[in-house]
Amino acid sequence: MEETEVLNYVRAAALAVGIPLTDARAQAVALHLGRSVAIARLLEQAPLAPADEPAEVYRPAPFPQEDPA
Repeated sequence: MEETEVLNYVRAAALAVGIPLTDARAQAVALHLGRSVAIARLLEQAPLAPADEPAEVYRPAPFPQEDPA
């Protein structure tokens, strides 16, 4: 995506959900989003084999039962 396309997207998305953005704030958000896209593209290029596994899913232990007193 071009910088102007990202900025237009940020402005349209903010308008759609009702978030007021100044021009400076919209440009800052667009810059961050552009960087995030670049990082995601690099990660998409990482070779993964079928044997590669994702990290474990965190499942917190249940709360212990309290003794009725």
